[in-house]
Amino acid sequence: MSSRPSRTRRILFWLSIFAVLVLVGATGVTAWRYSEAKVSTVGTVAFTEELTVPSLARPRTEPDGTRVFDLEMSSGRREFQLGQVTETWGFNGDYLGPTLRARRGEKVRVEVRNTLGTASTVHWHGMHLPAAMDGGPHQPIAPGALWAPAWTVDQPAATLWYHPHPHGATETHVQRGLAGMFLIDDESADLPLPSAYGVDDLPVIVQDVRFRGARFDHSHGFLSDTGFLGDRTMVNGTLAPYREVGDELVRLRLLNASTARVYNFGLADDRRFTLIGTDGGLLTRPAELDRVQLSPGERAEIVVRMRPGERVTVRGYPTDLGLNFFNNQFSGGDDTFDLLELRARPTLRTASNIPDRLAGTPLPDSAPVRERTFDLQLPGINGRPMDMDRIDETVTRGDTETWVVRNTDGMPHNFHIHDVEFTVLEVDGAPPPPALTGPKDTVLIRPESTVRLALRFDGPADPHTPYMYHCHLLWHEDQGMMGQFVVVDPGVAPDPHRAHNSSHSEFNTR
Repeated sequence: MSSRPSRTRRILFWLSIFAVLVLVGATGVTAWRYSEAKVSTVGTVAFTEELTVPSLARPRTEPDGTRVFDLEMSSGRREFQLGQVTETWGFNGDYLGPTLRARRGEKVRVEVRNTLGTASTVHWHGMHLPAAMDGGPHQPIAPGALWAPAWTVDQPAATLWYHPHPHGATETHVQRGLAGMFLIDDESADLPLPSAYGVDDLPVIVQDVRFRGARFDHSHGFLSDTGFLGDRTMVNGTLAPYREVGDELVRLRLLNASTARVYNFGLADDRRFTLIGTDGGLLTRPAELDRVQLSPGERAEIVVRMRPGERVTVRGYPTDLGLNFFNNQFSGGDDTFDLLELRARPTLRTASNIPDRLAGTPLPDSAPVRERTFDLQLPGINGRPMDMDRIDETVTRGDTETWVVRNTDGMPHNFHIHDVEFTVLEVDGAPPPPALTGPKDTVLIRPESTVRLALRFDGPADPHTPYMYHCHLLWHEDQGMMGQFVVVDPGVAPDPHRAHNSSHSEFNTR
C-alpha cells in the first residue's frame, strides 16, 4: 500500500516535467515565429527587371458609338523567376490584364469569355453601373460562357480596376492573377497633370507574393487572421522592377491589389509627393504628403517630382494597424518592402505646376435622410454571415444616407461598397486625414474604430438584383463578411422572392 503515493508522486512529477517542456517548446516556437514574421526587402532588391506596363486595350466602336472591349479569362504560365515557370491566370494573357479606358458619357460593353475550368466573375471595382452589370457573385460566368455587360459611363475621371468576385473564392482567383485597371476620363484631362499613359502616367499594381520553388504559395501565415501575407512584392506582375522616366513630374496610379496586406506608401528618401486623387477621382485640392496608406482595393494617384539622373525607390513602410506589438507583426504591420525604382534620365522634360484646384467637392449635395450602422466582426456583418438569398438593406434612389461602420473585432478590416462613392465624414469622431478627403469606395477601419460615411444613391434602381458591401480583405469576404443591398425607386419594395440564380442565365448564354 505504501508504494501507491510514491508511484502517484512519480507520475505527477513526470507529468509536470512534460508540461514544462511543452510550455517551453511552445514559447520557443512562438518566439521564433514572431522573430521570423517581420519581413523587410530593403537593400535586397536589385531592381533588374524593367517594369511591365499593361497594354491599353483597343476597343472596337459600333455604329451607335458603343466602345466594345474583349476580355478572355484563361490559364497561363509565366517565368517570374529565371528558369522557373509558374502556373497563372490572366485576362488576354498569362497574368493580370490590359488597361481598359473610357470617357465619361460613353457607352461601353465588355465581352468577357471564360476559358478557365471553373466559373468566375468580373467585378468593375469602383464603377457606377446597373446592379445586373456589376459582376458580383450573382453574375457568374460558367466555363466556356460569354458575359457581355453594357452600361453608360457616368462618373468623374478616376482610377478603377476589375477583378473576380465569385462567392467564397475571390481570394484565390485574384491571387492567381486576374486583375486589371479601368481608367475613366473626363474634362479634367485638360488640367496640367501628367497624362501620357506609360510615360509620365504609370499604373502601379502592387501585389505581395510568396513562391515555393516555381509555384505560388498562397497559404496563410501563423497566428494571423488577416489572410495571405507574402514575403515579396510584384508591380504589374514584375519582380524587382525599375522604370526609366524622362519627365520632371511622374504620376503614379497606386493600386493595392494584394488580398490582405496594407501598404504605407512613401519614397525611400522621405521626400514629399503630391496626392491628387483617391479611389473615386481627383481631390478638390492637392495635398502634400510623405506617406499614403492603402488597404486592399484602395487606390491613390500621386505625383512625384524627379531630379535629373537620380534614382528613387517607392517603398512600402511599416504601418499602424491598431494592434498590439505582437499582433501587428503577425498581421504585416511591421513589414517593409522596396517596391519600384524610378530612374530619371540625365535630362528631363519640364512640367507645369500642379494646379491649386482639381475637382469639385465630393460631398453629397443633400441632407441625409437615414443613418445605418454596420458592425464588422468575422465572419459576418451585424452578426450575420453572407447569404446569397437575403437582402440586408434597401435604399431609395436619390436618397443621401449616413453609414456608420464600426470595427468591433480584434483585427483590422476595411469596408468596400459597390456602385457608389462615399465621403468620409469622420474617423473616431474627428475629421478625416488628407488621404481620406477625396471620393472613396473602400476605407480601412482599425480595431475598435468607427467611420462615418456619406453616400448618395443615384441609381439605377433594381429591386431584383443586389449590390454588395463587404470587407475587402478577401479571405474575410470569403468567410462571409459581406452583405447585400438593393436600390429601389420611391415607394417600391424589394422582391422578397428574388431567386439569385434567375439572373445567371441572362448573361451567360450569349
